[in-house]
Amino acid sequence: MNKNSTRTLMKILKINVMSGPNIWSVKRPRLLVMQLDIGDLESKPTNEIDGFYERLKTLIPGLYDHQCSEGVPGGFFIRVKDGTWMGHVVEHIAIELQILAGIEAGFGQTRGTGIEGEYYVTFDCADEESGRLAAEKAVLIAQNLIDGIETDMNNHVDEIRLMNFKNAPGPSTASILAEADARGIPTIKLEDNSTWQLGYGCNQKRISATISSDTSYTAVEIVGNKEICRNLLKSMLVPVADGVGINSLEELNQAIDTLGFPLVIKPVNGNHGRGVTTS
Repeated sequence: MNKNSTRTLMKILKINVMSGPNIWSVKRPRLLVMQLDIGDLESKPTNEIDGFYERLKTLIPGLYDHQCSEGVPGGFFIRVKDGTWMGHVVEHIAIELQILAGIEAGFGQTRGTGIEGEYYVTFDCADEESGRLAAEKAVLIAQNLIDGIETDMNNHVDEIRLMNFKNAPGPSTASILAEADARGIPTIKLEDNSTWQLGYGCNQKRISATISSDTSYTAVEIVGNKEICRNLLKSMLVPVADGVGINSLEELNQAIDTLGFPLVIKPVNGNHGRGVTTS
């Protein structure tokens, strides 16, 4: 660990995922916006951090393909060598992590929030969970590069790849979503990998796998799943009882810590009170 390690750690203040046209882009189907506090690094660009440029080139050589504002291969490395701020570095690391994980990514922007040391770091993401993971990993990797701590890139990339695979829709659903993106229709995942919302407001439609909301199937499936139904109603500000889905005794203990007593335990897709217990 080098002398740079005594500085304040970077902090993620907030993460939002935007679908469809927004203030950052009207063309990108899904963007992650991270509000990042870089702390004391605001007064220390990359060219003033001993060995940072060399460590970054060695750890992530694929960043050579990032042209950045220079408009040429190696452009981002030129910016780092000449001096840029850490939010900008985090943006490019997050994009490259996703590319290495097999996720299509290429867009990114970093802008100040108006508060000293705070930045909006924006980049492409395939879904919210893998995007959040890429953001968190990018901040960790950048901090390790500052401090001269070794980083296992393969492990970080594998975690993002696995998360993306877990959350990816099936091939048929993916084809529908790709066509929606091509037509400029925003797509929003609703709780599970097969139920999606296409568009907003009075024009919105839902699909479950390849079945559209023009049938009653999607509504029946949503209502039949207590977790999806509760979370969907809650997102629309409809009062519902707090709850979480669990799959193990360990998760039950975590749920008790979160929710407290009294509790009702019921199967996620049961009816008529079957399998319900209270305490």
